[in-house]
Amino acid sequence: MKVVKFGGSSLATGEQFNKVIDIISDDSDRKVIVTSAPGKRFDGDIKVTDLLIDYAQKVLQKKDHHATLDSLIQRYQEISDYFELENSTIDTIKQKLSSLATEKFSDDDHLMAAFKAHGEYMNAIMLAAILNKKGIPAKFLDPKDAGFLVGGEPNNADVLEDTYLNLSKYKFDEQRVVFPGFFGYSEDGSIYTFTRGGSDITGAILSRGFKADLYENFTDVDAIYVANNHVVDHPAAITKMSYREMRELSYAGFSVFQDEAIIPAVQGQVPVNVKNTNNPSAPGTLIVPEQFLFNPANPITGIASSKRFSALYLHRYLLNKEVGFTLQLLKIFYRYGISYEHMPSGIDDLTIIFDRSKLSKSMIKDLCNDIKETLDPDYIEWIDDYAIIMVVGEGIAHTVDTMGKIIDSLTENNIAIHMINQGASRISIMIGTRMKDADKAVRHIYDTFFNNSDEVE
Repeated sequence: MKVVKFGGSSLATGEQFNKVIDIISDDSDRKVIVTSAPGKRFDGDIKVTDLLIDYAQKVLQKKDHHATLDSLIQRYQEISDYFELENSTIDTIKQKLSSLATEKFSDDDHLMAAFKAHGEYMNAIMLAAILNKKGIPAKFLDPKDAGFLVGGEPNNADVLEDTYLNLSKYKFDEQRVVFPGFFGYSEDGSIYTFTRGGSDITGAILSRGFKADLYENFTDVDAIYVANNHVVDHPAAITKMSYREMRELSYAGFSVFQDEAIIPAVQGQVPVNVKNTNNPSAPGTLIVPEQFLFNPANPITGIASSKRFSALYLHRYLLNKEVGFTLQLLKIFYRYGISYEHMPSGIDDLTIIFDRSKLSKSMIKDLCNDIKETLDPDYIEWIDDYAIIMVVGEGIAHTVDTMGKIIDSLTENNIAIHMINQGASRISIMIGTRMKDADKAVRHIYDTFFNNSDEVE
């Protein structure tokens, strides 16, 4: 049995729905279909989720919301008209979207979560109706009826373990199951959404809960590529990679998956196949447990970069002899509610790398002043001009010259290395550079390992 998730661009128009229906009907094992909200139909278009956020904000601000509501309904009306559905489906969608404006919520966060979830919710209702009209038996399954329970915060949900027990009890029949992505229900019956892109998370949770043989994630690209195609021209496709390679690369900037989206599939040991709705015959990229990965032909599987980081550099003579210095530093971070990403060190030096998006200028200033007063370092510097390159591959642990080749590729092209660190897993090498050098670094590393290769497995 397969769980299949379709992204927003795959479900944006009637024409795209037809492609989805062909994919579903092509394989009887595709029993569970997870929907996203309709995405952009063309450049400059507005995603349905963004329309729902605008709708929610206007309701909260007591502004006229009817034009936004009409735009939302029209998106689903166009799809309904394309397939000449009976009025009952679009009437249900109109009623549910309209009633959001008068529904009572416990606070603004709960309201926003409920509004956002309706993009996926309505698209699942729509797809189930279309499949039935096409002669493919299907039923819409509300997450509430499936026992899809979440906790956390209304707009940043976490799946509860009870969900997996509830899903394991579900009895399949000849009907396909159409399941809305992106949201679940709290134990008190409120709608909570995952982070943006949460339909991927829903698909992974269902894959584990239903004990699927495969989780197919259909997007608008043929595969996951070794590097960002906006940085490297025509990068090689990755045909197979491990879960932990995907996690490392997602963290560092790969955009096909959010890094947390794959965790339930990892826990359930369900392989993931990333494929293209517009080219479904392409093999895509298979993500598997590392024990199922064949010996890679290339030590490097992927190269990613991110410019969202900043670094705090500390120098103190005989730092390695001082007991408790790092502990005091961590206590300061704790007081400010700050988590750090990495902390490479030397005998007299310490660099702490942060996600800059989580820090304000005032917080940075107060943090540095607090460190000066508490720890009295010989030198302290906050560095905003910082990027991280992540080179990832299961083969790195089994080769002796990978690090040397990477360093040579950068130094020969006058790219200064601020930091280099091999992860404890031995499958990733992290390099710190200036922001302006990040893309150039990715290109040179790519050329070193892939300039004579079309694909990597």
